[in-house]
Amino acid sequence: MPTRPGLLDRVEQYAAAAPLADARVVPVGTLDVPIGSPAWPYPARPRPGTRTVGADDVRRAVALQDEAGLPAAVEWVVERTPSLAAAARAAGLVVTEFPLLVVDDPVELLLPHGVRLYLVGAEDPRLPWYQELLETAFAPDVEVAGAPEGAAPDGAAAEDARTAVLRERVATGRTVVMVAVEDGRPVAVGAHQPVDVGGREVSEVVGVASSPRRRGRGVGAALASALVAQARETADLVFLTAGDDDVARVYERVGFAWLGATGVADRPAPR
Repeated sequence: MPTRPGLLDRVEQYAAAAPLADARVVPVGTLDVPIGSPAWPYPARPRPGTRTVGADDVRRAVALQDEAGLPAAVEWVVERTPSLAAAARAAGLVVTEFPLLVVDDPVELLLPHGVRLYLVGAEDPRLPWYQELLETAFAPDVEVAGAPEGAAPDGAAAEDARTAVLRERVATGRTVVMVAVEDGRPVAVGAHQPVDVGGREVSEVVGVASSPRRRGRGVGAALASALVAQARETADLVFLTAGDDDVARVYERVGFAWLGATGVADRPAPR
């Protein structure tokens, strides 16, 4: 695990800076609550350096999110704010912890023969489709209903408010989207989001998804490797939150190392 001082501080500073271009940040006790478009919401977070958060602050933050039509969500670095899990549970939220990793010793992996990698432009007509594949991890029903493999660009998912925000973010460089294509079909999609933090760029890899039909060939890992290489052209710190331990081990193959854990609190799923 990396031990370079200040890494967790910088992750917290990134999280505090990331919403500033899209939302106004309202302080609620020890938490900061970004209030912006429901099409691109940000979770409430403890102010950088905060160690203790109470349940009342979580309840007030959630009430503000409800009032603004935003999802109830709080995120934090577990090692930095260890009290928040109990506070969130006391406020009625469900808490989950995910592996937090940082690029330590990047590894270059080659794409399989016949697979090509592209940066996705803001005007790409397939952007809504790539976005949907990224957000649903190539769920089978999305591949069929959204746009079957090999579909023409006009088969992409319909434009919506979230896609409009993503187009603007891609155009301004605040989100970078990559797609791996084989025989004209997307077989993996990934993205990272660079933010200036005190004059130095930090970027978060926000997802890499690969087609279930192409898994086992290393396409996802190779795309993650390329995404990291692209991010490191300008960022001196690249990190991510993995979906589970198995996913974290895939990222370890491309040079990520465990740094800690990300806590996520939201409402229980309806029964």
